[in-house]
Amino acid sequence: MAVKHPTFTIGVEEEYLLVDKESRALVVDPPKTLMAEAEEMCGPQVTAELLQSQIEIGTKVCRNVQEVHEDLAHLRRSVIEVAGRHGLAPIAASTHPFSSWTEQKHTKKERYDELTHEMQGAARRLVICGMHVHIGIDDDELRIDLMNQLSYFLPHLLALSCSSPFWIGRDTGLKSYRLTIFDALPRTGLPERFASFAEYKRHVSILIDAGLIEDSTRIWWDLRPSARFPTLETRIMDVCTRLEDTVALASLLMCIMRMLYRLRTRNQRWRLYTPMLIRENRWRAMRYSFDEGLVDLAKGAVVPFEDLLDELLSLVAEDAKALNCEKEISGVRDILSRGTSAHRQLRDYELERASGASVEDSLKSVVDTLVADTANGL
Repeated sequence: MAVKHPTFTIGVEEEYLLVDKESRALVVDPPKTLMAEAEEMCGPQVTAELLQSQIEIGTKVCRNVQEVHEDLAHLRRSVIEVAGRHGLAPIAASTHPFSSWTEQKHTKKERYDELTHEMQGAARRLVICGMHVHIGIDDDELRIDLMNQLSYFLPHLLALSCSSPFWIGRDTGLKSYRLTIFDALPRTGLPERFASFAEYKRHVSILIDAGLIEDSTRIWWDLRPSARFPTLETRIMDVCTRLEDTVALASLLMCIMRMLYRLRTRNQRWRLYTPMLIRENRWRAMRYSFDEGLVDLAKGAVVPFEDLLDELLSLVAEDAKALNCEKEISGVRDILSRGTSAHRQLRDYELERASGASVEDSLKSVVDTLVADTANGL
């Protein structure tokens, strides 16, 4: 019998914040027709999110990253057009530079009502947006095996995607403040490690049988087997402001996944490290992005991120060629040289302040840059 290889199909979900073009603040009461107009243009590929100031888009199942790029560009253009009719604009950033969570209203939907009631203040603070990438892995056991190994690379992906340095008008000192908010929920953070898909299902069943969760969609790890699709879903990344960065990171993730599978076909695997050590790199990525390097766990030393990225790109070069995404994956080097969205936001803020602008006006300028960068390249 021929071996059935993974499809490595890909789908990307992005969450955006909606801002008022005049005030640059988050919209508290968006027009009631906005979602209907967006759905008319994009169908089920656009949905409401927990808060009324958020909107989520999702690509179709794509065969390659070129299709991802095309579909995301269409979806971003559509949301920009619909929001623009009402004096609004989307920003692809994981936090808003100055609007407060205390002013936001959650979307009236049974699932969101239940979540807000259960999580209370922890849910009400969720004025954050992320990017989720699904990679098609049809085999249940393979999904668990790759999840165990892929955890090592999650901090690397986060470091390249940071877009949440501000929170309620303050520079937090972190490049990804989003995760400090999200980690307040249960069943978040690094995924658990399982010996088999059956073991994973047994653990999920305990939570379901105890009445704690309805299904595994209430498990919000940085990486999880999707409850709805035969995919492995990576959830650690901030949403990328620039579309080309989204495509570059989706390409990198897909190539890492294929590389791990390729090792498996040769009876090899990536070494498994303790969650304690991976969490250290996760924190460094949250705090510094790639500015201060990550721990090379094999060497037991902090290594410049550029060196780690060079090594990683070398490891997946064969896979980038096989998946026809050599051009797209090269964009991760552009992120390293140009900086993430978080770097850009902080630079803009500091330049405005240095020129004599007030804190309020400097933060509004950051929003203007986010609006422009979200639409860049469409």
